[in-house]
Amino acid sequence: MRTIDRRLGLIFCGFLLLFSFALARAFWIQGVQGGELRAEARTQQVTALEVPGDRGRVLDRNGKVLAVSEDAATVVATPYQVKDPELAAERLSEVLPVTRTEVAEALSDRESGFAYIAKKVSLAEADAALELNIDGISTLPDSRRNYPQGELAAQVIGAVNAENEGLTGLEQSLDDVVRGEDGEQEVIHDARGEPIRFETLQESSSGEDVRLTIDAAIQDKAEEAITAAGETYSARGASAVVMDPDTGDVLAMANWPGFDPAGLEQATTEQLLNRGTGFTYEPGSTFKAFTVAAALEEGLVTPDTSFHLPSTLQVADREITEAHARPPIDATVAQILAQSSNVGAVTIGLQVGAERFDRWIRRFGFGAPTDVGFPGEEQGLVLDLGEYSGSTMGNLPLGQGLSVTPMQMASAYAAIADDGILRTPRLVARVGNEKRARDGEGTRVISAATAAQVRTMLEGVVEAGGTASEVEVPGYQLAGKTGTAEKAENGGYSETDYVASFVGFAPAEDPELLVAVIVDEPLYEHSGGAVAAPVFGEIASFALPYLGISPG
Repeated sequence: MRTIDRRLGLIFCGFLLLFSFALARAFWIQGVQGGELRAEARTQQVTALEVPGDRGRVLDRNGKVLAVSEDAATVVATPYQVKDPELAAERLSEVLPVTRTEVAEALSDRESGFAYIAKKVSLAEADAALELNIDGISTLPDSRRNYPQGELAAQVIGAVNAENEGLTGLEQSLDDVVRGEDGEQEVIHDARGEPIRFETLQESSSGEDVRLTIDAAIQDKAEEAITAAGETYSARGASAVVMDPDTGDVLAMANWPGFDPAGLEQATTEQLLNRGTGFTYEPGSTFKAFTVAAALEEGLVTPDTSFHLPSTLQVADREITEAHARPPIDATVAQILAQSSNVGAVTIGLQVGAERFDRWIRRFGFGAPTDVGFPGEEQGLVLDLGEYSGSTMGNLPLGQGLSVTPMQMASAYAAIADDGILRTPRLVARVGNEKRARDGEGTRVISAATAAQVRTMLEGVVEAGGTASEVEVPGYQLAGKTGTAEKAENGGYSETDYVASFVGFAPAEDPELLVAVIVDEPLYEHSGGAVAAPVFGEIASFALPYLGISPG
């Protein structure tokens, strides 16, 4: 009997131990691992996603849409629901802008509850993916940047990346206001991985619209004209800046070569460069207008002051020669400017003197950014007065020994066009409801009388005997200046590489339109009169009547 009782006791103790172990195990799973297991199960059913806020629109001065966010979709997967990953990768790569390898990589983690297949695809592409009826493949609403005008003003507008962040141009510099606020939502999936419910955790909000001073029609014409010149002369690059000299508004900033902002990854460094503000060059003869303006304002000369000009002129170790050899002549200041005499320009510059000349260079805005409002604007290079050598005044008066940007040159010429007032150029007219003010008063750099005298002399450039005599816009009196600058290299100047330029305005007496054209390293022909001036004529012929500017 005692033996039976002992056996029963042992059995009872055994059951008690087993029960205690089971209870402890249940407690461990429920209390310690339960949170982890529940979280793991939930990640297979619920996915938290960032919802980008739509970027604000970029508009031209008339409200034409240049950049806008459009509805798109992102194709996603629940990898453990995809029965045949290899077949899925093959079929999805046929309808989406992704490779078979990229899809296979996304599906490679067979335990994962979520993976991206293709972001920001068109709605048509997303529908095509869904029509394949692959288990575990679904789509989520998204948006992407669209540029309705294609390459128009691409370097100015800029582009964004896949995360909706501005990478170049105004998309980058105004990213904080254009981008908007991102939101967040949870996506609840069914057993097949299909989204069955969306729960908004935080609403997204759209960014501010940006209205530019750019006119899409003038921009288009400017791009057409510089593209033709760039291709005709197999140039390295070309640019044109079109301004309203009375207000400083930039009506066009064209660049060649261009790029498609929707395909940023294919663009080269040359294509991305906004040459209007990011390209520096020695201006050459277009700078002679400021040499003459300085001498006039200092009271040293009048347009009719005559100089005896030798065939060449020695300044320290620099021999100044003309573009075409000639005998000694007598020429007035007006003739020197119209015929673009190097010897004459240096002769006038020496009258001004180094110290005063340095002040005039800076008064016209050279050596400092224009503050047009474009990211990464170059300021050019102007020597400090203490860095001048004996031959510096043999260089500067004819536009060598300093570098400028097309925007600086356009802005400085606008001061001559606008009765001596230098204004800060304006590229952005409005951000949201905030208007970006024009530089109403500007800064007077020369007198109205001096400005008028220079304008009259610049008319001679496009008249018979001038360096751009073949340029005309029927009904309009033009004024401007050509530039043919050898490019600096290895401490000297290239014998083969040039920058051809022309800056002009119309109507000459009371200018309402200004165009600066720069063609970098043209082949076959390199003079500003032959290469750049016709581009000015083509742009002005369109823009003057388009803007309703009366002939005169």
